[in-house]
Amino acid sequence: MRNIGISVQSPQRECDDPNCPFHSTLSVRGRVLEGIVVNDNMQKTITVRRDYHHYIPKYLRYERRHSHIAVHNPPCIDAKAGEKVKIMECRPLSKSVSFVVIEKRS
Repeated sequence: MRNIGISVQSPQRECDDPNCPFHSTLSVRGRVLEGIVVNDNMQKTITVRRDYHHYIPKYLRYERRHSHIAVHNPPCIDAKAGEKVKIMECRPLSKSVSFVVIEKRS
């Protein structure tokens, strides 16, 4: 098992996915985000909803916003809908996927 450079729990299962940061050579860098899986119907790809607050200077208040991010889901982690996950940026894997799941949160 490879050290990916961030302290997370390593997955219990092994996989042979070429785009797995733990069992292959995919390097992770940049942003580390957390969110909730809202869709897991694609093959090895999930959709993660990330909630955040945006400041409105005119009203001196915050508003709630969210974004959906397409994320690669390695078979060794296998996150399902409704679970909290930690994701990290990687090189572009497809047109819309530039993040990979690195840990399931409870």
